[in-house]
Amino acid sequence: MDQRVREHADVLVDWSARIDAGDDVVVAVSEGSHDLAVAVCEALGERGANYVAVYDSDEIERAYRRAHDGEFDEDPGFELSLYEEADAVLRLGRGRNTAAQADVAGETRQAHRTARTGIREARMDTDWVSTVHPTRSLAQQAGMSVEAYREFVYDAVLRDWESLADEMAKTKELLDEGSEVRIETGEQAVEMRIDGRTAVNSAASVAYDSHNLPSGEVFTAPYATEGEITFDVPMTVNSRRVRDATLTFEDGEVVDVSAAQGEQALRDVLDTDPGARRLGELGIGMNRGIDRVTDNILFDEKMGDTVHLAVGRSYGACLPDGETGNESAVHTDLICDVSEDSRILVDGEVIQQNGKFRWEEGFESA
Repeated sequence: MDQRVREHADVLVDWSARIDAGDDVVVAVSEGSHDLAVAVCEALGERGANYVAVYDSDEIERAYRRAHDGEFDEDPGFELSLYEEADAVLRLGRGRNTAAQADVAGETRQAHRTARTGIREARMDTDWVSTVHPTRSLAQQAGMSVEAYREFVYDAVLRDWESLADEMAKTKELLDEGSEVRIETGEQAVEMRIDGRTAVNSAASVAYDSHNLPSGEVFTAPYATEGEITFDVPMTVNSRRVRDATLTFEDGEVVDVSAAQGEQALRDVLDTDPGARRLGELGIGMNRGIDRVTDNILFDEKMGDTVHLAVGRSYGACLPDGETGNESAVHTDLICDVSEDSRILVDGEVIQQNGKFRWEEGFESA
C-alpha cells in the first residue's frame, strides 16, 4: 500500500474527525476506496474506536431508485438509528462511474432525498467528514493520468493545515464583521446580506466546523440575495454535466436560470422544495494547492481564485443559536472563477480583486 494512503487516513482520523477511544464511527466505503478504508479502520483500531462499515455505491443506489415506485418510506428507523447513535461518520468516496445515476429521473431523486431528511440531519449532527480516494474514475473525470491525479490529491490533502487556517482566519474576520457582500464578475453583479452570520474557517477539521478533506475555504450563510451571476467552472450535478449556468435572484430567490449545458439538471434541483431556490452558502476558495478544475466539488470549490454559491440548505455553524436558516433537502454548489475582471467587496470595501486578497502581494484595488 502507498504510504500516502496511511498518511491520508491519519489526517482524516486525527486532524479532521478528532476520533477518540470509545467513539462510535460509521465508515461509508465507496466502490473505489477499499485501500483507504483498510487504512482508516486500522487507524480506528489503533485509537480504540468502534466502527461499522456501510457500502456507499452509486450503482447500487441507481438500481434501487430506478426499480422503486417512488413512494419512499420516510426516514426508515433502522437507518436513522445508525446515525443517531454515531459519534462520527467518515465518507470515503468515490465510485467506479461518476455518472452512474445520470438516468435516474429528477422527481425520483427529489422524492428520495426529501424522504430521508431526518437521516441526513442525524448524520450531519455527528462529527462527519467526507474525503476521496484517488480512483481511476476520478482521474478520468479530471482528464488526468492516474499517477498525476494521485499526486494532485495528496498535494491537496497532505498539507500544513494549521498554517492555512491562520491565513483563512483573515477572511473569516472580514466576513464576521461585514453586513453585505457584493461579487462583481465582468458586467454582472450579485449582492447578499451576511450580518448576523458567523463565517466558518474551513480548515479540514471538525474543530473548525469543517467537514471536508481536503478543504480550504471560508464560507457563510447569506440571505436577501439580489442580482445575476454566471458560474463558469464546469461541474457535474446529479450525474449530469453543467456548464456556464446563470442564476438571477430577486427578493432572495432564484427567478431565472439558464445554462449552456445541463440546464434541466439545475431546474430539477431548484424544484426540489421552496428552500432550493434560496442561497444556503457563500464560499470563498483559498486552497492554492488545488490549482486546476477536476470536476469534483470536494476539490473545485476550495480552489484559490474562485467563489461558490450553494442553493439549498444552510449550515447551522453559520447561524445564531435558535435560528434555522434556509432549509432544503438539497445543497448544490456552483462555482465562479474570479481570477480576472472580478472583485469581491464587503460593505463596499474591496477584499479581493482578480484573485488577489488585499494582504497578498500583487493586490491592486480599482
